[in-house]
Amino acid sequence: MFRRILGEPENAASQLRAVLPPDLADSLDLDHLTRVSGSFVDTNLRWRHSDLLFTAPLDGHDSFIYVLVEHQSSTDTLMPFRMLHYIVRIWDRYLKQHPDTTRLPAIIPLVVNHNRRPWTGPTDVIDLINLRPDTTEVTRAYLPQFQFLLDDLARVDEQTLRARPLTPPTRMTLLLLKTAPGNTSLADDLRRWADDLRAILNRPNGKDDFLSLVTYIESVGEAPTDELHDLFIQLGPEAEEAYVTTAEMLRAEGEARGKAEGKAEGKAEGRAEALVQLLNLKFGPLPHNTEDMVHAATTDQLATWTARVLTADTLEDVFR
Repeated sequence: MFRRILGEPENAASQLRAVLPPDLADSLDLDHLTRVSGSFVDTNLRWRHSDLLFTAPLDGHDSFIYVLVEHQSSTDTLMPFRMLHYIVRIWDRYLKQHPDTTRLPAIIPLVVNHNRRPWTGPTDVIDLINLRPDTTEVTRAYLPQFQFLLDDLARVDEQTLRARPLTPPTRMTLLLLKTAPGNTSLADDLRRWADDLRAILNRPNGKDDFLSLVTYIESVGEAPTDELHDLFIQLGPEAEEAYVTTAEMLRAEGEARGKAEGKAEGKAEGRAEALVQLLNLKFGPLPHNTEDMVHAATTDQLATWTARVLTADTLEDVFR
């Protein structure tokens, strides 16, 4: 949802105008904001970080705006280091694309935090470096200094969010990131935002944006299905259709996933039974814990052990 909605330059520009310092926002030509493809987040961290990269002229020069949303439920104290790492990756790619350049483009870093609890970690990499409190400014001047901008949604109440000059899809995205996960009262909460939800459907490509929002609501919210259905009925036929379509799609995906997992478990169980029979034929009655180990094994382990039965002289050789 974040990447789809905020990936649209118009939506991203509205967020940047709302949260960047006014002088910085005025220096950027956000009317020419353009999305750049790619992600710079470590693969093992993509479950908790989503990122977007844009270009926009800054005082007449090329520049980038790097936006990262933080998904995990606790503050990442190493975020300044991670952001600096991602910024360097962006510069590395830029240098590969512009091998003759001797200047680096400006990169403006923004983190959007939507944890329930306010951000408590540092935003400057200098605060991660192990220094004495009385370290002189002269010493600090030679150490890395990098700070990111922070939009801490935990500190943004509904009144403040309404006052931001955001596009309706952007406002609803930030609201859902802030309030939807695990929310059993989400249907009642969203009734206060009916005007924004209807406005999304009335925009060009609004139905696709609406489907993205509804998918997120269905995936992370815990409001009763009938309450959500009633909400979307009140919003109009298009909203109800989008909700019903999304709910049916997610239900079908869940059933298909369950069947696939069941088939995989059945296949693994069959392999385990076959291996137990082979081991019995070759080595005689097996220790009870050996059968338990075989039935608890992964399919890769079962394949390896089955192949070893052909050449192993002892039971221990199979499982070495």
